[in-house]
Amino acid sequence: MKKKTFSHSFDFYVLLFFITACAGWSWEVLLFLFTEHAFINRGVYEGPYLPIYGIGGLLLCMLLYRLKKRPLSVFLLSMTLCTVLEYFTSLILERRWGVRWWDYSGHLLNINGRVCFLGAVVFGLGGTVLVCLFLPFFERLYERISPKWRVGICFLLLILFLADGAWCAMHPNTGTNISYSSDSFA
Repeated sequence: MKKKTFSHSFDFYVLLFFITACAGWSWEVLLFLFTEHAFINRGVYEGPYLPIYGIGGLLLCMLLYRLKKRPLSVFLLSMTLCTVLEYFTSLILERRWGVRWWDYSGHLLNINGRVCFLGAVVFGLGGTVLVCLFLPFFERLYERISPKWRVGICFLLLILFLADGAWCAMHPNTGTNISYSSDSFA
């Protein structure tokens, strides 16, 4: 019996990207709300999304969908894939703008302050929830939405995202508690 692969239309991936990017933004905003007692818009963009979570969500769904009945495998692979993605994203962002948007230097088992063990575990748990629980639900919900509505929503989201990206390429969100100067890591 052939295993089902993860293959959908473009609008499915766009919607999934934005759902996971917004979920990641919400997670980080809530985390800082509880730890710093302040609303902090985390990330490069002004909008309520973190593209690293959207890209990570797409990668996990495309690569791990066939393992959705094996949560331990999904957990371990999610830990690995997301940690690699986070490490290289941190490196690219720092080289591009000379700042870091996160620093795990004080955390257990960190690598150059870019990733840490606790973050990897959280990504593993999140990836498992995404692939094993959320994705089957989202596939059913997606099928119930009219194709015209899906395309319209995707078009609107992509236009807003591109406009935000153009603005933030020149004016990245680097305020207090959002980023750290690269001078402090030399």
